[in-house]
Amino acid sequence: MDAFFVSTGLVALAEIGDKTMLLALLLAARFRAPRPILAGIFAATIANHALAAALGAAAGALLEGPWMRWVLGIGFLVFAAWALVPDKMDEDEEPKTRTGGSVFLTTTIAFFIVEMGDKTQVATAALAARFENIAVVAAGTTLGMMIANGPAVLIGEAAAGKLPLKAIRIAAAAAFAAVGAWILVFG
Repeated sequence: MDAFFVSTGLVALAEIGDKTMLLALLLAARFRAPRPILAGIFAATIANHALAAALGAAAGALLEGPWMRWVLGIGFLVFAAWALVPDKMDEDEEPKTRTGGSVFLTTTIAFFIVEMGDKTQVATAALAARFENIAVVAAGTTLGMMIANGPAVLIGEAAAGKLPLKAIRIAAAAAFAAVGAWILVFG
């Protein structure tokens, strides 16, 4: 259960203010269809994070040994620093127009692509390497994404602009640093 709760909490904190949250706000403002947007976020995240967790678990199995805790511990400390950097969505990442595709399909594809190489995807791989449980880590990180992005879709841009993003980034960085320190000290 630790793998699930740690994965959920870290990703929920790290995701607030992330570019995928900005994408959720953009999609909610553009399409005003929360159900297919939430379903698309869920579908994209579970696919993306299951893939990341599988790769992380495979890497963890290949890289077993006492030095693996150093790699993971330092990795989480790097995630802590990365979490302090605010994300900004590039102009070319916004969906330009809605063509014949559904809101669900648009959301799923956009979220899957935007999440590639994102800190939460990389963290998912590291968590799977640490906990060696693909399904539990992918479920936890997906729930964390939904916890962060669900309110963004439901509440919309007005409320999201009032979130203390700097304080949330600091809390996410502290959580990543705590996990990194825990791994380095207690293995």
